[in-house]
Amino acid sequence: MSTAPLKRKAGAPKSLPPGALELVAARFRMLSEPMRLRLLDELRGGERTVTQLVEASGAGQANVSKHLGLLAEGGLVGRRKDGLKVYYFIADESLFELCDIVCGRLQKELAEKAAHFAG
Repeated sequence: MSTAPLKRKAGAPKSLPPGALELVAARFRMLSEPMRLRLLDELRGGERTVTQLVEASGAGQANVSKHLGLLAEGGLVGRRKDGLKVYYFIADESLFELCDIVCGRLQKELAEKAAHFAG
């Protein structure tokens, strides 16, 4: 693990007040549930109905609806009604930047571990 001090990117906020830190922590908690990540990944391809998300995730309708409600409450997804159907869509595309950073880092770590054990 690196012992170098953390560097701020240009334009990054210098510090956050406690209230803002709570909002950041809440956003990370929202992303800490695998089912919610699965639903967000499914919505990455475009809007979907609850039924489509149930089929894609293999989870029950009540479970999917619960997680979609939390994601909507957190501002990560939006919903629109069309007749009897409710469509969910990504409301905050920036969350994929974070996911790409984390996934890219994990892939790099796995490759390094694989190389270590192979050599």
